[in-house]
Amino acid sequence: MRAIAHVVLAVILTFSAVTAGAQGVTAPLVDRSKGSPSAPVTVYEMSDFQCPYCRNFARETFPALERGYIAPGKVRWVFINFPLTDVHPHASAAAQLALCAAKQKGFWQMHDLLFQYQDTWAPLKEAGPFFLSLADSAGLSKPAMLTCLQALETLQAVKADAEGASRSGASSTPTFYIEGGLLEGALPVDVFRQVLDSVYVAKTGGRAVRR
Repeated sequence: MRAIAHVVLAVILTFSAVTAGAQGVTAPLVDRSKGSPSAPVTVYEMSDFQCPYCRNFARETFPALERGYIAPGKVRWVFINFPLTDVHPHASAAAQLALCAAKQKGFWQMHDLLFQYQDTWAPLKEAGPFFLSLADSAGLSKPAMLTCLQALETLQAVKADAEGASRSGASSTPTFYIEGGLLEGALPVDVFRQVLDSVYVAKTGGRAVRR
């Protein structure tokens, strides 16, 4: 991989810890992935639904990456829960809600709603009722959501994600694992483009992604 100006990609352990931790429990990775499974580049986004920086990335940067890289089949994008519960008291519950939505094929709808209304639910003393109202907004079955949220395996799935993210080297959110390296922070879209173009060329021997 050629050097990327102003960006450090630290080579780390493989991401098998994250993917293994999510298998066999609530919401397989396929239910919270976007893009072709055969895309030459895979990005694992380790994120916290209560993190303002994660919200900024999701609402301001990700749409451009989706148009330029995911939709054309160049990149597969996978969401990994990494709730920082020491500073974000509702982050784990929000992650569980998203995983339960994923069981109804509604992960990305819930993902968008959680970030859209983060300023509403984050300050609440008890966010549970508001979270359930989002099921209606996403067109999901509320009884099924309640059953899923009460299941121990849902919390275990969030913990497995978080433990895998920590083992991969992530310590803050958002952090992105991109084909052997970590990219930290809600960086400008041009930085992501530089990195993804470089990795794409290295993986395929082709030209940089057209946007």
